[in-house]
Amino acid sequence: MERKKVKIIGGGFAGCEAAVQLSRRGIEVELYEMKPKVYSPAHSNENLCELVCSNSFKAMRLESAAGMMKAEMKMLGSLCVECAEKTAVPAGGALAVDRDAFSRLVTDRIESEELITVIREEVTGIPDGNVIIAVGPLASAPLSESIGKLCGGALSFFDAAAPIVTAESIDFDRAFMQSRYDRGEPDDYINCPLNKEEYEIFYDALINAQSAETHEFDKRKDVYEGCMPVEVMASRGHDTIRFGPMKPAGLVDPKTGHRPWANLQLRKENNEGTMYNLVGFQTNLKFSEQKRVFSLIPALANAEYVRYGVMHRNTFIDSPRLLTPCFSMRQRSNLFFAGQITGVEGYMESAASGILAGINMADMLEGRGEFIPPETTICGALARYVSDESIKNFQPMGAAFGLLPPLENRIRDKKERYSALAHRGLEDLEKMLNIQRTAD
Repeated sequence: MERKKVKIIGGGFAGCEAAVQLSRRGIEVELYEMKPKVYSPAHSNENLCELVCSNSFKAMRLESAAGMMKAEMKMLGSLCVECAEKTAVPAGGALAVDRDAFSRLVTDRIESEELITVIREEVTGIPDGNVIIAVGPLASAPLSESIGKLCGGALSFFDAAAPIVTAESIDFDRAFMQSRYDRGEPDDYINCPLNKEEYEIFYDALINAQSAETHEFDKRKDVYEGCMPVEVMASRGHDTIRFGPMKPAGLVDPKTGHRPWANLQLRKENNEGTMYNLVGFQTNLKFSEQKRVFSLIPALANAEYVRYGVMHRNTFIDSPRLLTPCFSMRQRSNLFFAGQITGVEGYMESAASGILAGINMADMLEGRGEFIPPETTICGALARYVSDESIKNFQPMGAAFGLLPPLENRIRDKKERYSALAHRGLEDLEKMLNIQRTAD
């Protein structure tokens, strides 16, 4: 009997994880990697899973979203987590690696798999048949153009994304719900008012805050106008943002009975209302500066950030309109996407999406049902986030506890709450895997 075959484009974290999942299930894989024939501006060696930025995969402790996700990935048989642990270097509570040793080990493991053939050539178009596209933000121009045509738009652009905070961390003693001019539903927006003195303090901190470094391949002079960072807008005049993202027009603070001097609106980021986006606050400030400066807005004094604002070259598809939670195309079920192209943000997040794409491609080929981890897991929550059609302004997302449904009984202590969320999710995933093993 002829073996089923899958082509995977991209030899990064997502592509390698997907390849291993398929191989373990007896499915033949052709893994296409354009290096060493073609290098992106950020890549320099021919190994798979090359790290182009930090050598850290973030925290390992379960009380962190990154640690919880890696625990889930180990339960799902992650190649990247296994190789990272074997090439780890001291990094406190984080999982950091010797980047060259890590890439070499992953490459050796992939090349030793009997059912995986690594093909070193550039793919310029989307092949027919069973395909997983697992390219990152620096895919070659011809392939990016091909993907853009398939998905209905150009892929490579510079963007500034606004931070997202958890709903439960907003101080509602200093916030109120109201739509501007009472248009729409009252709970469409959370308003964070400032009086004149509070605004002056916030404004001074904002215009003097430090911006993040930009990668050499991200540097452009025309990146700001389409989606201007709030700190750049503020630098153009003392009241510019009071007539922009912090305009108080059409609002009345019920605690004072008056219009605020300035006001920041927060908009729901998901249907459940567990996450809120800082409307109009796209930013390129350092993460530490975002937390310091934005905490000067009284309602956000103790805000917990699901995602900080970022500004860089983004290459991703409009996944909520295009993908299912299995990472397959809605309009072409045998074409899957994985990695940063889907809008997951981070090394291990990309790897996790590759695991799920690989498992689901195999399940589709074998006629089994879809595999979507529980919504209480980070992997499951990310899969649901990138396929959530209710998200209108889709931006990349990494592992975050704010993606998870809240606990039935609220725990005030953050560490205890995060620990409870992690144990709940891992227990739910274990139950799901046990049911699957029994069925098999």
